[in-house]
Amino acid sequence: MAHSTVSRVRRQLPTSPWLFAAPGLLIAGAFTLYPFGSTLVNAFTDRRTLIPGHFVGFANFRELWHDDMFWTGLRNSTLYIVGVVPALVVLPLLLALLVQKNIPGITFFRSAFYTPVVASIVVVGLIWVWLLDERGLVNSLLETIGVGRIGFLSDQWLLLFSAMAVTVWKGLGYYMIIYLAALAGVPRELHEAASVDGAGAVRRFFTVTVPAVRSTMVLVGALSSVAAFKVFSEVYLMAGPSGGPAGEDTTLVMLVQRTGTGLTGRVGYASALSVVVFVVTVALMLLVLRADRKEDS
Repeated sequence: MAHSTVSRVRRQLPTSPWLFAAPGLLIAGAFTLYPFGSTLVNAFTDRRTLIPGHFVGFANFRELWHDDMFWTGLRNSTLYIVGVVPALVVLPLLLALLVQKNIPGITFFRSAFYTPVVASIVVVGLIWVWLLDERGLVNSLLETIGVGRIGFLSDQWLLLFSAMAVTVWKGLGYYMIIYLAALAGVPRELHEAASVDGAGAVRRFFTVTVPAVRSTMVLVGALSSVAAFKVFSEVYLMAGPSGGPAGEDTTLVMLVQRTGTGLTGRVGYASALSVVVFVVTVALMLLVLRADRKEDS
């Protein structure tokens, strides 16, 4: 009886793992692999929303090269990385150092710093639009103190920097949690030994804390770089569908959305844009990992 049970289990083992994995594989295939493959195929066609389209080779990519809006979107997405990533690598670490100590009331501050993370990006964007509008709270305060009103949402560069500020503000709590987990693994003995050697708080930060969490900083840099390059909601909500004055604040993902949607959307051209975004995103990840490996060696 026992022998027959063991034999039956052995016969079932080769297929049983696949049965357990089947639901997840089907979901991944339907919502990730199929859309990715479809986008890759459409990038080489002239497909539109209601028209299947035909194979056009690299025509969409050649058009990208001569499209001024593509270069505008690439510039803005790249500037977003430059403006957002350093802040999201450093500021959450400093914030984690402030809230990691177990003192009365610290739980409240941890929750307060994390609240923007769980808030809807639409709600956050609208709140900041109301604050930075020409008749919003910030400009009213500036006018009260005699500075005058500033066009945060009407000036090309101020609008882009304002969107960056919203991204940093919303991401601080998320990356703070990641750093808190990393800081919990730093041996207390290292700080005590550095203190005995006469190292102050700043020196201990650079000689003990930073080396101990360097791998986490690389992870945060990689995650924030990809998120910054694919930014959409913040700029869309603050600049509007047109992408700010004359479309000068349009990002690549906004350009994909604008080009590929609607009854006359150019799905093939938007797919080519999406492929470029994917390639650049993968390149960013590889550059970060390569830099980390070089530093390790």
